[in-house]
Amino acid sequence: MQRIVWNEAAAGERRKALARPDLRADATMRWRVTEMLDAVCDRGWEAVCDLATRIDASAPRLIAVAPAAAQARRSLGAEAVAAIELAAENIRVFHEASRPSDLAVETMPGLTVRKVWRAIPRVGLYVPGGETPLFSSLLMQALPARAAGVKDLTVVTPPRKDGGLDPALALAAELSGIEAVWTIGGAQAIAALAFGAGKIAACDKICGPGNAWVAEAKAQVAARGVAIDLPAGPSELMVIADAGAEARVVAADLLSQAEHDANAQVLLATPCANLASAVEAELEIQLADLPRGKQARAAIANSRLALVDSLDEAVAIANEYAPEHLSLAVADPEALLDRIANAGAVFMGYDAAETFGDYLAGSSHVLPTDGAARAWGGISVYTFLKAISVQQLTSDRADALAAPAATLARLEGLEAHARAADLRGEAA
Repeated sequence: MQRIVWNEAAAGERRKALARPDLRADATMRWRVTEMLDAVCDRGWEAVCDLATRIDASAPRLIAVAPAAAQARRSLGAEAVAAIELAAENIRVFHEASRPSDLAVETMPGLTVRKVWRAIPRVGLYVPGGETPLFSSLLMQALPARAAGVKDLTVVTPPRKDGGLDPALALAAELSGIEAVWTIGGAQAIAALAFGAGKIAACDKICGPGNAWVAEAKAQVAARGVAIDLPAGPSELMVIADAGAEARVVAADLLSQAEHDANAQVLLATPCANLASAVEAELEIQLADLPRGKQARAAIANSRLALVDSLDEAVAIANEYAPEHLSLAVADPEALLDRIANAGAVFMGYDAAETFGDYLAGSSHVLPTDGAARAWGGISVYTFLKAISVQQLTSDRADALAAPAATLARLEGLEAHARAADLRGEAA
């Protein structure tokens, strides 16, 4: 990690310290993604198959979940099955309890305005795969969608070398009511979900995290009018730690996100120089036998350790950085929480491992990255709902409102609007 003494750093150094890795904004990657999207728009399924075969050496396949899930229950072992079922139940309980109720407000006698919620009809879910199929990301998307009432879910995930489904992913799909999964990944999968190709129908919204290519593809299809959940690219974690934090635990938390991807980024802000040094030493110790040590080491090279004067200064850095994940490894996290304005998810205290949030606490781990937490929240039941406003009024109220409504319309130069109001007054 690159160490910076915050109060000694100039403004430019601070901005550089909080910058995301350059590859996330690579111009060549943006251009290539545009080419891929255009190809799918022009040639549909043929282009999807060409891209998938060239990139992943496998044409897209639709794989039935039930046989794979049955095999998963036999092969994973009772402990793993129980853990996945526990995670699914917690996620389901939280999101079913989060579903909003319809609202009716009588803004004045005779005039009622309502807000009614409707599920988005068709949603595409991207589940990261490759070397580490993230079955948890399927649970974290599909179960909130089911709680919202979405009927049509199209799930895509990168293909495995054996051509089948990862057992844990198959079981997660079954627990989420998914009958089949498409094995296709990357920008080509986002293009297929956005525009439709072959038997993959165009979706009303696309959700899910992914690498820089997936994030770029989602951003570009959003610019073409397709709804997306949020900017969800390579993972991020910021830890604010005081002198009471345990160095090996802080290091383990940092590595838990660094191991995702070479383009992941982690930050540590602490007023304790001794803790900072101990964490640096622990990172090296733990990296030595980490199975994904190569990816984690590359991510650590893009990461920062900020020595601050106080926890207040650390909070200010967090609000500027707007991390996907924020761990408050301090004795009194509640004292800091009210001042946290920008974060995808917050983990309170020494015992709140970010890993719990990744898998089984209940809220979704699909969260905004790249500073998007300044304006976005993570996936929730609201992601899969849309609010429709409804107005209803009595004849007497229509008569009373006609004149002021017409006046307001004419102030804006909209005569047809005004006449439509006037007619209601006449009818009454």
